Amino acid sequence: MQRVRRMFDLDADPAAIARSLSRSEALADSIRERPGLRIPGAWDPFEAMVRAIVGQQISVAAATTLCARLVERFGQPLQGIAGLTRAFPTPEALANADLSVAGLTRPRARNLAAVAARVAREPDLLAPGRSLEEIVERLCALPGIGPWTAQYVAMRGFHEPDAFPATDLGLLRAMTGSSP
Repeated sequence: MQRVRRMFDLDADPAAIARSLSRSEALADSIRERPGLRIPGAWDPFEAMVRAIVGQQISVAAATTLCARLVERFGQPLQGIAGLTRAFPTPEALANADLSVAGLTRPRARNLAAVAARVAREPDLLAPGRSLEEIVERLCALPGIGPWTAQYVAMRGFHEPDAFPATDLGLLRAMTGSSP
């Protein structure tokens, strides 16, 4: 049950967050227009990392399509869960797979396979209980993961409330009021 609470950010206090963020001129209008927003997470840090690597420098729609292909080709079939047909692929499943069949570019497929292999060998790599700084440092040591990806994974996969992918183009545009 705790995992579901974290996944949907149900332990956040939207009123306290609104009080704090409303003090910022840059955020006050957005907070007023969209009160109670929560930050949805991922089922686990590995899924968040895969989604972040796949989604680097492409649209959300394209990343969603590629991730769906990964799940279809490399996820284990599920039975008895209405609407769900496959589990998200494990690190072991992605480590030795030909990820190009899902439409990933060669460099992205190589990086994703290397990260999956590392997580398969060292499951504690994504264990909870570390500070944001430790999480970012450990993730940035992996191939194809820089500060944006590490912060995104910390935010979505580790549910780190202070994580922030500050160089995200969509966020920067939203904060400056320019259209995407």
